[in-house]
Amino acid sequence: MAEMEPIDREEFRQEARAWLKANFPPSLTNVPGLLFQGDAHAAAANDDYQLWRQRMTDKGWGVPTWAPRYGGAGLTEAHGKIIGEELAAIGGFNPIRSYGTMMLGPTLLEYGDEAQKLEHLPFIASHERRWCQGFSEPGAGSDLAALQTKCIDMGDHWLVSGQKIWTSGADQADWCFVLVRTDTERKQGGISFLLVDMQSEGIEARPIVLISGSTHFCEVFFNDVKVPKGNLVGEVNQGWTIAKRLLQFERNSLSEVKADITPLAPLAHDYLGTDALGRIDSPDLRARLVRNAMRHEAYMATVRRLAAEAKNGGPSHGVSALKNLWSGIIQERAELLVEIMGADGLGWAGDPYSAAETEATRAWLHSKAFSIYGGSYEVQNNITAKRTLGLPG
Repeated sequence: MAEMEPIDREEFRQEARAWLKANFPPSLTNVPGLLFQGDAHAAAANDDYQLWRQRMTDKGWGVPTWAPRYGGAGLTEAHGKIIGEELAAIGGFNPIRSYGTMMLGPTLLEYGDEAQKLEHLPFIASHERRWCQGFSEPGAGSDLAALQTKCIDMGDHWLVSGQKIWTSGADQADWCFVLVRTDTERKQGGISFLLVDMQSEGIEARPIVLISGSTHFCEVFFNDVKVPKGNLVGEVNQGWTIAKRLLQFERNSLSEVKADITPLAPLAHDYLGTDALGRIDSPDLRARLVRNAMRHEAYMATVRRLAAEAKNGGPSHGVSALKNLWSGIIQERAELLVEIMGADGLGWAGDPYSAAETEATRAWLHSKAFSIYGGSYEVQNNITAKRTLGLPG
């Protein structure tokens, strides 16, 4: 798409600013969007959230660059960026953001057929259909290509049997995009990509209680689940290529969550005080906060560059490096937040601790999983060495 002219850019910014100011519910100001993204019950119980979701759906601004027939507004990426910036400026969030918009939607736009796009994209664009990701298995986490969930061609349908683990939100999801094995003779080349209705007979999702106290992850069991033939995305045994592209979309979507990450410097001012020049009263902490922020900015720039390159060259092997970089940034940030809060950042429950303080404790514990799920740190380094740097395996 063509770039916007500067005058058009400013006119649209004013339009977006006015519309968002008039339509964003004040009660949701600075409320983390992840609260509703990850909890269907919290979303259903909040009337203002539902109002905000419907308004953004009607406007098509939840996925502004998608075509109107898929639930979007048909805008350019430049328009979408402006909407995100103006939303952040008022302490708002995109109520449509989900696994559907971040990962599956862009993947279907690239690999899905028209029937699949029309069946699923409008419901993703309205956040009426929640999705989960069925990739990792008990014996195939870091080495995802070792997955064993069987998918047998039964002529008029697929028959799926196996187990997935660490499946985020599976107990609340309506649908799941699943990697399955359709060829036992080839490793990466024997994997296919299926869309599975979570209400299908033979599916069981069991929540896993984590050290943080949450039950966001689940085990999912597929016991001879029948899946329509039309739910195969792409070609048979093309799943590995599609999955790599999907993971790149996931990394790229992280550039959109920058506004959702609370700046640490103001918190440090409140908890630690300032020196005579108004700076955080700890030179060492100041330096580490700046370093983390700079790594974050560099990461976002790299994500945008790889996304632009992928438009011409297909899936990039750089997703493994991105995954490790992001994990390190988030883990370091979680540790910095707890350090800033001091003893208050180690609270679990009770009146002495604010909601933000107990959440910081849980976020710190949860961050330890970042270097494991989605492919362990060591395995991702091996992939980067072999596929990106061309080093001998």
